[in-house]
Amino acid sequence: MKRSLNRVSPLMCAFIIMAGALAHATNFELLANSAMNEDRPTAETSKLLKDELLFQRATQAYLWAMPLLNTMGMKTGSEKVFGSGYNVLPIWKERLNAQTLVTTPNSDVLYAMSYVDLGTDGPLVLDAPPMLQSILLDFWQRPIPGPTIRGRNFLGDIGFFGPDKGHGGKFLLLPPGYTGKAPDGYYIYRPATNNVFIFLRAFYQDPKDLNPAVDLLEKTKIYPLNNEANARKMEFPNASLVPANMLPASDFQAFVQLKRLVDSEHDGLGDPDWLGMLASIGIERGKPFNPDDRTKAILDLAAKTAYKMSRVIGFQETDVNGVSYRVFPDRQWSNPAASGNPFDLNWLKTNTAYRALDARINFFTNYYSCSPGMISQVPGLGANYMIANKDDDGDFLTGSNQYSLKLPANVPAKNFWSVALYDASNSSGLDNGQPFPSLGSRDKPLANSDGSIDLYFGPTPPKGKEANWLRTVQGKGFFVILRLYGPTEASFDNRWKPGDLVKAK
Repeated sequence: MKRSLNRVSPLMCAFIIMAGALAHATNFELLANSAMNEDRPTAETSKLLKDELLFQRATQAYLWAMPLLNTMGMKTGSEKVFGSGYNVLPIWKERLNAQTLVTTPNSDVLYAMSYVDLGTDGPLVLDAPPMLQSILLDFWQRPIPGPTIRGRNFLGDIGFFGPDKGHGGKFLLLPPGYTGKAPDGYYIYRPATNNVFIFLRAFYQDPKDLNPAVDLLEKTKIYPLNNEANARKMEFPNASLVPANMLPASDFQAFVQLKRLVDSEHDGLGDPDWLGMLASIGIERGKPFNPDDRTKAILDLAAKTAYKMSRVIGFQETDVNGVSYRVFPDRQWSNPAASGNPFDLNWLKTNTAYRALDARINFFTNYYSCSPGMISQVPGLGANYMIANKDDDGDFLTGSNQYSLKLPANVPAKNFWSVALYDASNSSGLDNGQPFPSLGSRDKPLANSDGSIDLYFGPTPPKGKEANWLRTVQGKGFFVILRLYGPTEASFDNRWKPGDLVKAK
């Protein structure tokens, strides 16, 4: 489209754009001015507006359920390939590459992910080895409330940021409404949903020796309370070797997945209004969901539209009140948490009574999982994340261009830093033909004489700079995430700022 517009005059371009806008407005006018007969909708109008009502309700239900659909996409894609059950824990033993489609994975740590249903299996124990970093989340991906120790409330975290302080231990997940006596000797976590997402991470020191990190993850045990002796043997399939689509569904299957979730949950999955919204499109616990072909087609279109809407929101740089997501006022780097604190479990705006829906949609169309430990503001702990969608001219990043990125000397990361490229169409790792779409300090890129580091992104590497280069794909949009692990004070007070991506002229 851009090429064809370049061949016509500015006046013609304006006419084309105006015509498109008028056509869109005409669709709204068609609905608003649909025919009436004696002050009642005609049969044709009734049919038109009922279809539109179904489409609108389904579209908004999809956007509301974005965190759930993100989780269900991971669960459905994982279980299709690796199997299901509390004892199945896929591990990306050779790092996570572009074969795994999932929102913004990090190839520079090892992942293991599991999905359990306390409604089916009852209370479950996660026996975590020392040094394991884990997050326990409900299916809204809210960190699960854990114990309160010496006045500190633990939310979701296991490991250095958890109550075990990295020593490991037994963590007990109790179903919602559980009234039995909680046994001693466990760290108790009480999720708000029957379904729980268990996300484990292990850090390696040498990219050429991943065995210590794999061995650590394989020490994990998950089993029913009081039944360890009869628990199913743990399975640790190597997820690095098998392609898997773990992205949120963007078609009719999204509503099929929501139906499965609603059936396995209790009424507390959502408030009565939103459960009513789901019921209005045919999704109700314990009742069949068998839409006819016409309804199915409308729901399919609604899911496709809503997913594209989520992608629009996902590239916004401000929230609905105009609060900027920018990390630095003079840089393109952004973060959807910059306009408020999403880690209160409910994405409530600071000092308000409403939910930051756009910030939540932005996050879960692009990313997954959060916990207090991940965004710790204690120097040397946690991580700091920055996202670049645009270059220094404010243009979206495209794989056809060549870019450079300067990281000033003394990157404020006590542990390590990494830069990764992601596909703009779905936020999965960019499939660029390289082993991993990431590059970091442990890869030992070449540094300049002043300690700064220049990184390069483009279809071809600059001569002699191959060690500092990540390939892009011509004709495909992408974005960049810079991660600082163990960020130091210089990353919190903005004394250190990365450059913008600069397009080669």
